[in-house]
Parts: sequence; structure tokens; C-alpha cells
Amino acid sequence: MDRRTFVKSSAISTAGLAVGQSNLFKGFDPFLLNNPAPLQLNGNRFVTFCIMVRTTPWEVSRDVKLHPRDEAAWHTLEGVRWMREAFAKNNPDGRLTWGFTLNALEDKRKNYVEIRNYVAECQQKYGDEVSYFPGYFPAMYLPRERINREMTEAIQTITDFVGNGYRPQAIMGGFLSANNLQYLAEKEHIHTAHAVIWSQFNIDGGGADGSPSYPFYPSKEHFCKPAQGSKDFIDCVNLDGWTMDFICARRSGAIGQQLDGYNSRRGVGPLETYHGWGLDLGHREVMHTQSIHFDKGFELNGFGWVTNIWEAQLVYEFGKDFICSALEMWVTGTKKRWPDTHFVTFGEYGNIWRNQYKTNDKWNYRFEERGSGLGDSYNNLEIKWFMNKEFRLALLRDWHQNTPDMVIDFTRYDLTAKEPADPSPEHPDKNWSLINEINQKGLRPQDKPRLIKELDKTAKDLIAGYYPELMR
Repeated sequence: MDRRTFVKSSAISTAGLAVGQSNLFKGFDPFLLNNPAPLQLNGNRFVTFCIMVRTTPWEVSRDVKLHPRDEAAWHTLEGVRWMREAFAKNNPDGRLTWGFTLNALEDKRKNYVEIRNYVAECQQKYGDEVSYFPGYFPAMYLPRERINREMTEAIQTITDFVGNGYRPQAIMGGFLSANNLQYLAEKEHIHTAHAVIWSQFNIDGGGADGSPSYPFYPSKEHFCKPAQGSKDFIDCVNLDGWTMDFICARRSGAIGQQLDGYNSRRGVGPLETYHGWGLDLGHREVMHTQSIHFDKGFELNGFGWVTNIWEAQLVYEFGKDFICSALEMWVTGTKKRWPDTHFVTFGEYGNIWRNQYKTNDKWNYRFEERGSGLGDSYNNLEIKWFMNKEFRLALLRDWHQNTPDMVIDFTRYDLTAKEPADPSPEHPDKNWSLINEINQKGLRPQDKPRLIKELDKTAKDLIAGYYPELMR
């Protein structure tokens, strides 16, 4: 067998966390929560969930705020408590990550002080993670050294208000450069970061398409590129923030939230689903997206992972009844359909993955989806993704018409990559994508879908080394 051929692991988790009831319920045992039995990656389903606390949208530093809207009054102790209770109602042993912007960490107004105190209590009672979240796009607007310096400042602030020497196990970065990830690993000894937003392109003024959608160790060349060996290896697991509907994600940007429009960010996110389509249709799309990973994906990969981020201000922007109902519906629906699902923090999940994989040599992700039939998740389309250390490959076909598989993405990671130079708030660089051979967005002439047999010999040989069945 070729050393790169995928072999699905059959290892099963030794034990899960058995708390029974959270502190919101009688019978809570904090010792069990703070000393959970170890989880293995294979044989388990995981959800990572973050609640983001900020003062304005897209604030990437104290003085760099990309949107003028003041959301301070929309952040209250009552609001974050409502969200935490909705999350826990039918998921009492679940843990989540709280992500604070620098302003939200330092704001001395009463509501932010109360929120920080409450979150510190949640860390102690439930095992939640408290982390730094420098907006979504720091790499687009700030020089690398400044991002590194401010991450250190934020981590120290978190340690100070949480107490007992607490440090987060992961940083919620949105987009972080390879340099930032190397700094986290080597200087801060933090080995997990949400540092990529998978497939994001022409959304919120920028993007960074090109990475694997599941965890990987990034290269020193580019944060979207898996390290190819020890010389370019960064020991900081790169995690996505939102799980996408793969069929929707192949589009560029978005045109409306209506059913006849399209949105490349459709998946588990609340704005694109529950708010965009309402509780009924939105929930159907969320559950469809999760099933890609928890049903067929679990079978193909030996484990499943879904990741999601909600902003705390949603409670006041769209109303408590709607947002808390949506949050409760999502979590409850997930636990009902896949009762073995573990809701863990980003840092926990990164450590679980690192315990399974020490390098990029052995992971080999595969996904298959037929569209949900909602919006632009067309039910006649079938997409298959293959992701490994050396490349990612996507095949698309019309299974109603039984058309052949067409290559819509072939991104090579064995080629040299380079990130943009340092940006500044005055001169941002919004294109951090890793695009080479064929890209799923289909924006260049060379991105025209083609049969595998129409690729050049180098590409076909590379694909055959991992997936010989595709070359028959």
C-alpha cells in the first residue's frame, strides 16, 4: 500500500465526559467537569462553539474599528447569560469558548466588567475557555509584529481577570498569518488557533480561500498551506471557525439572503441560516450541513467535527426570543440526532487533534455531500472533497443526470506559497487566498471544470498516489 493511501482508523474513544448535570441544574459535580476523562479523536463527534464579545463590528485593535456601529449597549450580563443558558439547557456538560476583542477585554464600563466576571465564573464552573478574538481580519489590517504584541497583552489581561494563573489553550484569530501562529507556538506556548475561515472569498471585503477545512499544522510560508516537513512546520493547529455547506461554499461572495439568491457562507452560521431563512428552514440547513460531517464524514474519516461562532450582540440585534430559541434549537437538535456529540472548547479540540496527529503526514480528509435542496444547495449536485498534506481536490457532478465527475478545485500544497507583506490600517491587504492550479470559485479561465483525465501528468500522478481509484 502506498504510504499516502488513506486508511480509516477504527480506534474508539476510551471514555467521554460524564457530568450529568451542569451548575444550572441540581446534582452538579464540579470535580468531574474540571477533571474530564480524556477523549480520543477517532470514534467521536465534536462541536466547537464560540460566543464573541466586542464593542463594534470588525474591531481588529483598540483604535482600528472597521465599522462605526457602537454595540456597547447590546452587550449585557443578562444577554450573555441568556445565551449560555440556551446552550446548556439540553447540553449540561457542554463547554464553549468565549472570545473577547481587545476593547471588550479592557472596557471599564459596568456591563463589560460584569460580563468578564460572569465568564470567569463560567470558566471555573463549567470548564469554558476564555480567549482573545482580535476581530475577524487582523492579518488584513495590522502588521505582524503588532498582532503578536497585542496577543501577548490580551493573554495577560485574561490571566489577570480569570485568576489562578489561567491561560487559554487557543486564540480566536479569524485570519492570522503564519508568523502569528509561529509566535503563538514558540513564544506563548499556545498550540491551537482559529486562524482561517474556510472558503471565505469576496465576503466582508476580503478572504482567504485555499486551505483544508479540517485541522492542519500550517507552513511557515502561508497560513492556508499545510506544512510539508520539519523545515516549514509550525506547531500550532489551524482551525476553521464555521462549518460550511460545501455546495454553497464553491460560490464567490453572496447575493442576498433570500431563497433565490446565493450565499457562499451558508452552513451552520446563524446569520446565513436562522436569520436568513427563519427557524424552520434555517434549522434544516444547519442539520444538513452537520450531517455531512457526522454521518458520511464520520464514516469516511473516523471522526466528525463541526465548528461555529455566534456574536453576543445577536440577542439584542434580533431579539432574545429568536436568537436564544435558535441557539437552543441547534444544540438540542444536534444532541438529539447525534447524542454522543461532545461540545468542547477550541483549545480542547486542538489538543485532542494534536494527540492523534504529530505531523501532517497521516491525516487524509474526505467528504461527500448531496445538496439539501434549499437555496443554492442544489439537490441535483453531488460534491466530493479530498484533502491531504500535498493537495486538496474537489469533484462535482449532477447525480440526477448521472454526469461525470468534474474537477472544480485542485489546490497544490507542494508548491511554494507566499503571504502578502505587512499591511496597515491605511493600506490593508484583503486578499490572503492560496490559489494555484484550479480554484472552486471559478473566477479565472483556468478554473473551468474539467475531467481528471484532462489534467496534466504531474497532477494525475499526484492524485493517483493518494486516490488510485479516481484514476480508473
